[in-house]
Amino acid sequence: MTHTLNRRAFTRTLLASVGAAALPVRADAQARKLRIGCTALIWGALPRTPENFEPAIKDMSELGYHRAETFASIVEDWDKKGTLTGLLAKYPTPLYSAYATMQVVDPAVRKEELAKLKTWASVLKKYGGRFVVLAPNGVKREGYAFKEHKANIVAALNEYAMAVNDLGLGAGLHQHTGTAVETRDETYAVMEAADTKHLKFAPDVGQLQKGGADAAQVIKDFQAITVHMHLKDWIGGEHMAGYCPLGLGKVDLKSILDTMEKTNPEPSIMHELDGSPNMPYTARQTAEISKKFLQGLGYSFRTT
Repeated sequence: MTHTLNRRAFTRTLLASVGAAALPVRADAQARKLRIGCTALIWGALPRTPENFEPAIKDMSELGYHRAETFASIVEDWDKKGTLTGLLAKYPTPLYSAYATMQVVDPAVRKEELAKLKTWASVLKKYGGRFVVLAPNGVKREGYAFKEHKANIVAALNEYAMAVNDLGLGAGLHQHTGTAVETRDETYAVMEAADTKHLKFAPDVGQLQKGGADAAQVIKDFQAITVHMHLKDWIGGEHMAGYCPLGLGKVDLKSILDTMEKTNPEPSIMHELDGSPNMPYTARQTAEISKKFLQGLGYSFRTT
């Protein structure tokens, strides 16, 4: 069966989710330790501009998400303008992490990439941030030969992670479709070869599922070094690059969260969703639906 959600189906789901807002947490839901944050992607994917961060963190704060993440370049932009301190004071959801796309295939540009990364990490630290998400650069997947680039990828990620660690922040690989590290086998090859004292695993579970992997099993296999995560659901529909609000897709989110609850006392879990043209939901509505799903599993959110 093909899992797609057209605009009408999305609207029905939204109305059902809003109607469920007054329902209590399920009686069998256990209290959970993890505190779920949110990335700003769906508020600012189209177009990706610094100005989109304000409505993102406003909604996150009002909905009670515990932490925030945005792109490293956007953190730098707000810092240069001198406006980030005021924004974070106005909407008190802590800025925890920043997403940095890094060139990992071409060693000729590694020096300048490293300098850029150090700047981003320093700015993030200035505002209390604690983690840099290292995403590989995009590649033309057709004809791409991962084995030819593996050594450079691992070397680059190790060097980037050590530089971030030297500044007192954590760092982890964020595999992603359309990049130099996309598939299950590529992800395993990199993480099994990397220096995981410095480079941790910071996956996108929706991207793993979309790429053909069993996301829940991947998390089990790397649970000891999974310290940061984009918690995303995937259904394969026409909107939002095939992703969907939490609980509406194929990803075994409960199993993934159960694994993290048992393994890591303080991982950073960030709900995320991609945007697309002609969105059937507003960004805030997607966050509301996902929050209700998480509350149904026993997760709590800030009330002030």
